[in-house]
Amino acid sequence: MNRISRRETLAMVAAAGAVPATAAKPKSGPGIKLAEVVGPGQESRLRLLKQVGVNHAIATVTGFLAKTPRSQYDAALSKVKADYEKSGLTIAGVESSPVPSEKIKLGLPGRDEEIENYIAAIQALSKVDIPMICYNFMAGLGWYRTRVNVPERGGALSSEFNNADAKKQGLTEWGEVSEEKMWDNITYFLKAVIPVAEKANVQMALHPDDPPLSPLRGIARICTSAANYRRIMNIVPSPVNGVTYCQANFLAMGENIESLARQWCKEKKIFFVHFRDIEGKGEYFRETFHDNGPTDMVRMLRAYHESGFRGPMRPDHAPTLEGEANDNPGYAMAGKVLAFGYMKGIMDGLDIPYE
Repeated sequence: MNRISRRETLAMVAAAGAVPATAAKPKSGPGIKLAEVVGPGQESRLRLLKQVGVNHAIATVTGFLAKTPRSQYDAALSKVKADYEKSGLTIAGVESSPVPSEKIKLGLPGRDEEIENYIAAIQALSKVDIPMICYNFMAGLGWYRTRVNVPERGGALSSEFNNADAKKQGLTEWGEVSEEKMWDNITYFLKAVIPVAEKANVQMALHPDDPPLSPLRGIARICTSAANYRRIMNIVPSPVNGVTYCQANFLAMGENIESLARQWCKEKKIFFVHFRDIEGKGEYFRETFHDNGPTDMVRMLRAYHESGFRGPMRPDHAPTLEGEANDNPGYAMAGKVLAFGYMKGIMDGLDIPYE
């Protein structure tokens, strides 16, 4: 049997008028910046990201700057940026507060020093052209799950939140913290840092509470609805006071995530997107793969593009796959590789530019 070469196959298809006999046409104009979170020194992960065609990184620098004197933030961040660039990745932002901030969130003694560190970090990020901070205001508890070994497709391991189980665990060491206290704390913080961030042109992208439920083990949460986000953005109105649109969290809130994404993109309030999905909402939900959850992910990518979003977007919280350790649930890499391929396939099919 005679084998037909790839060139001959493309030529025949082109002659039939289906596609040109050249490479796929390049997408024009600025695109969504596909990115992944990775810490300094994770060379293997940096190489893997470059291998799957990712050009942007979201850096985690909290622990790094916690060990660095405030006067040396500029030099430290310059080195971090240079290390990422050696791997071919541009830092599109940092995730989690750039410096420790738990006293800020809880309103504890010492928060003013943490705010001074925060301000210095914002200014240093500006000097090295890192344009965005994804931060959260989850006090006492970060993103929280009650199980991290829930079987998903083919036995992959995912996570779930069940508030009935969370209640059984009782209060944290911080006891009860009221919503009024949390509103006071975030107001104090934003009035101190947003004017600095605006002058430095560093976007402050607030991540939702995960889960977006209040209280959680006695600690109030306030980043739990679109209405609360609007209130937060109005505490200090600014073009840099905006949102990390973790779409699964807004789904868990019960929001219309496509309509809200379109609205906030047009208002230029979404600075960063976490692309993920869940089954359930509110009191109970579990993480899914990117390609088997209830959300129409094609519609969501189209919505971001059509509404003018051109910032960084990363796939978040993928299940742990065969052969991977489940020691950092949601952040193993095989599921993220699947997610990038899935996202790129959708975007290629819709002719959505990405970088």
